[in-house]
Amino acid sequence: MTSVIVAGLMWLLVAALLVLRRGRVERSITWASVAIAISMTLNIDPVYVALDTAAGGSNAVTLVADLALMTGVFLLGRGVMKAADDPPRAVRIALSRVTFGVALVSATIAFLLIERGATTTSFMLDLGEQPATAIYSMIHFTYYAVVLAAMATVAFAQIRVSRGILALPPALLVVGCGLGIALTVDVICMDLSHVAGNLDLMSAAAVLYGPLYLLTFLLLCSGFAGQPFVRAVRARQRELTTRELAARLAPLWQTASEVHPGISQNSEAEFDADDPEGLLHRQVVEIRDAMIDTRVTFSVSGADLEALEAAERHLVGATATPSASLRVRQ
Repeated sequence: MTSVIVAGLMWLLVAALLVLRRGRVERSITWASVAIAISMTLNIDPVYVALDTAAGGSNAVTLVADLALMTGVFLLGRGVMKAADDPPRAVRIALSRVTFGVALVSATIAFLLIERGATTTSFMLDLGEQPATAIYSMIHFTYYAVVLAAMATVAFAQIRVSRGILALPPALLVVGCGLGIALTVDVICMDLSHVAGNLDLMSAAAVLYGPLYLLTFLLLCSGFAGQPFVRAVRARQRELTTRELAARLAPLWQTASEVHPGISQNSEAEFDADDPEGLLHRQVVEIRDAMIDTRVTFSVSGADLEALEAAERHLVGATATPSASLRVRQ
């Protein structure tokens, strides 16, 4: 049941990313989500049994699903790293292609050393007493922990520079990564106790596996889906504010244009009045031009001045630095 829930969460994440990140060139996180969703789907018992039976009944689908998950985690980490301005060297090493390649090859070799028998939907329970099986599992989860630790480092740095609701997605990622690392510790404990024959310890550790597994994916999915969603909400809020400010400045802009015709009256000038940011920018510049031109008599005070200053603050907030000045292409 857990596999079905996690697979469903991952496919929902894929759908959300396809909608919220459409038009973006960078697709690492979307492809990562697809790879992980495929892995989770392959782990659903009826799907697994059908495919593995078709493949010869040697549990080869386990390797396919696990390598797909490893690939997805790798792409996920790379996508997060690309969002960082200057990630630490340890992060770059953890998320490098070399580290991924070593983990991939090591896991494949360990899998080939396992005496796998017939198709089983309880791979680790049925075959976990073999040292090769334990090593195979520990390679995977150790790699996951390394990537998650690197992702948490990047996400924590994002929290420090984010404000308000923008800090929520990276915070969810940090918690999700922490739970994923805890899951790795739990799995390694299960693997070692199984090989050692300490089934009581393995059973005790197994109690935590399900909740940690589900919560890890839930929080990671929420964090990744939350980032484009929050950006979309903020962009929509900004657009509404821009249009509202432009409407408030429209009468003042009209008056300024009458006493001091600006570039907006030039039919050959490039100007898209349907672009709210461009319109507000033009309004502010032309009103200020009229105010500082000593050849005309034009002053602004009271509510009009407050609206003008609010528009300037709004526009400056979208620039790279707080001291950036308003410019218009003449």
